[in-house]
This record gives sequence, structure tokens and C-alpha cells, in this order.
Amino acid sequence: MRSNAASVKQFALELYGSDGVAAACLHLQARYGLDINVVLFAAYIGAGCRQALTTSDIAAARRRVDAWHNDVVRALRAVRQRLKTGPIPAPNDETEQLRRKVQQIEIEAELIELDQLGALTPLLEAEHASGSAAECATAAIETVVRAYSDTTVDGEDHRAINTIAAAAARLSRG
Repeated sequence: MRSNAASVKQFALELYGSDGVAAACLHLQARYGLDINVVLFAAYIGAGCRQALTTSDIAAARRRVDAWHNDVVRALRAVRQRLKTGPIPAPNDETEQLRRKVQQIEIEAELIELDQLGALTPLLEAEHASGSAAECATAAIETVVRAYSDTTVDGEDHRAINTIAAAAARLSRG
């Protein structure tokens, strides 16, 4: 399987583009306030590398990207979302062009974050995990969710996690 930072990014992009994955990730983001890139990274480690992420691995990932994500990615996202409805003169054709440019910059900022997560891969404490690629991805994603919240994962959350894990398992075979 892939093993370098570029591979993490490529895997994450392919995974996010898989059927149902974007909606599942956005559900988890809305429910837990988590960073979707960390979820995609966990899916890569679980399904692609067949490793079990530890809470200290997630803490290391968060130390590496949280400031960037909060200060840059979320700030760009807030501007992009605000341009949908205002302030005046938005929304209009001219501000829609600006919104699309901000969205492209937001995506570029997220790609930088994925590179940072990918560079962390060889430094993880993660050990080989037993089970299928989907089971390993599920366990890794659940570790991320627990790292962001004490809330109990419910049925809809499990469906979202399973959607992401199943797609990650399909990609890891490709």
C-alpha cells in the first residue's frame, strides 16, 4: 500500500470523492466538531496501512494540524460561507466569483494540512491491526471521534463511520 505523504493526500482525495463519503464526513464534522482531514487520515492508516491508531497518535496529529486548521482552513471556510448571503454587495455575480476563488484557496489550505498529516505517518505509534480493511478503518475513525468528543456514537454516526470505512477498504484494494 501507499506509504508517503503524497499517498495520504491522494487516498484522502479519492476517499472523499467516493459515494456517500462527503456527506458522512460532514455529518461527523457537524456532530463532533472534528477535522475531516483527520478522519480521512485515520481511514488511510486503518484501511490502507492496516494499523491501529492510538489516542496519542491522534493527539500528535492534532498537535501538528489543529492550529492550521482552526486559524486558516476554518477562517477561509467562514469567509466562503458568508459570501453566500452577504454582506452587501453579496450575493451577486461578482462576489460569487470571489467566493469560488476563496473556495479554491480553502481547498489548497486543506491539501497543505493533508501533507502535514502524511508526513506524520512514519512517526506514529500505530501497530499492526488484525481484521479486515473496513474493520481497521472503522476502529481508526472511532478513535478520532472519541478524541474529539465524549458523546456516545449513535446509529446515524455508526452509519457515517461505516460508509467512510467501507469506501476506504475498497480504495485500499485498488
